Amino acid sequence: MVTSCKDDLNLTPTNDITADVAYATPEGYKKGIAKVYGSIATSANGGPSAATGDIGGVDAGTSDFIRSFWMSQELPTDEAACAWGDPGLPELNFNTYTSSNVLLLGLYARSIYQITLVNEFLRESTDEKLSARGITGDDATEIKYYVSEARFFRAYQYWILMDAFGNPPFITEESTVGKESPKQISRADLFTYVESELLAIEPTLKETNEYGRATQGAAWALLARVYLNAQVYTGTPKFTEAATYAEKVINSKRYSLNPSYANLFKADNNLNNPEVILSINYDGISTQNYGGSTFLINAAINGDMGTANFGVPSGGWGGNRSRATLPQKFGNYSTTADKRAMFYGTTPAITDITIFTQGLAVTKFTNITSTGATAPSVNGIFCSTDFPLFRLAEMYLVYAEAVLRGGSGSQATAINYVNLLRQRAYGNASGNVSSLTVDDILNERSKELYWECFRRTDLVRYGKFTEATYLWPFKGGAENGKGVESFRNLYPIPSTDVIANTNLTQNPGY
Repeated sequence: MVTSCKDDLNLTPTNDITADVAYATPEGYKKGIAKVYGSIATSANGGPSAATGDIGGVDAGTSDFIRSFWMSQELPTDEAACAWGDPGLPELNFNTYTSSNVLLLGLYARSIYQITLVNEFLRESTDEKLSARGITGDDATEIKYYVSEARFFRAYQYWILMDAFGNPPFITEESTVGKESPKQISRADLFTYVESELLAIEPTLKETNEYGRATQGAAWALLARVYLNAQVYTGTPKFTEAATYAEKVINSKRYSLNPSYANLFKADNNLNNPEVILSINYDGISTQNYGGSTFLINAAINGDMGTANFGVPSGGWGGNRSRATLPQKFGNYSTTADKRAMFYGTTPAITDITIFTQGLAVTKFTNITSTGATAPSVNGIFCSTDFPLFRLAEMYLVYAEAVLRGGSGSQATAINYVNLLRQRAYGNASGNVSSLTVDDILNERSKELYWECFRRTDLVRYGKFTEATYLWPFKGGAENGKGVESFRNLYPIPSTDVIANTNLTQNPGY
């Protein structure tokens, strides 16, 4: 609560930059959209220090988007486990998370925070505001592109909330700020909103853009992903739509497979990389952050592995590694010709989840360039490897699965798309397949997309995340795995928000 010594509360702040000042020029709008992009790549304006984090009450590293998203999508699955005992981590390892899990709070709060930034940007970007500030012509046109990009990221973050938490609070630029708590939206209604937003902005986004900025192809890719999971979100399948939008990306001819799978995840993956549709950009000098690729690379290695070999000579945190079920997807992982099998170690099985050397290290992401050079890095820890949010390979797999599940399309085309990925992986046609099942696609997704924040969503869609019919080591906390309660297909809304906002009802089971 605050009190005032003035009768008139409608005063211009004397110490703050108001919106009319911040957005007075086209340059101000560019800074505004930069913050929208920056909030998904960094945890604070002032660097990695917890004292300057965007999100209050959560460690700055924990509140980074990719770090929290990765943990939510990989640790409770058959692809990863973490040796650390930090608050919230064992719960994710063992599928025993509760509404007080601080790591889930980090993801939830980061998504809400970015939505809030977008809403504020949109409020200041109306035709009336631009006209009143004398912004016209090419400047106004460019700002309209910013608006479409901002709406894309809001739709993306609402997809995150819909997928993970189901029924979050809902706010847009039209919402009244500060006078009432946000209302809760149902998962099905949120699906309709995300779909409608993406369809609305699809023709208004640029076909090509600066590297790392949203394009029309990104909207198509997100629609394809959302439609593939529509049955989970709404009860109604939309596999034809998923195949249609995946093919929009494929047939646009704007994207092509990178000849080298490994180069997709190296420090210079921003160069000559036609496969990536949209990435989160990192820089080991300019965007220091204990999340993002810095987290993915450092947490996956330790000193015994030779951290300089991975471009972080002073790094190596010894936390994340694979459960035995991931390398098993490749058969004999040590001799397979599939170049996507990127593991280190000799002990794939885990009997003690707190020992990093049990389980194979994943060496997929590095801070080394495609020429073998170490990328610039402050203190030999921070990384410059960009993270692909969407890439063409996913669209091939979306199309194949959607068609196999009954969506309109060609099964022969689906097989061809999968074989294009396998030909890159094997270097020739020796790994090609002549037929496919829906389960084959799940296995292919694991081999192609592992540790890229897909697995939980995939297992839920396949009915394998909580069920006892598909197990992995330490699922449910049992060494050999066990089924868990079906309500865990959704994460709980953080208890702090449920307590603070009486409009929210907790997800069943929590």
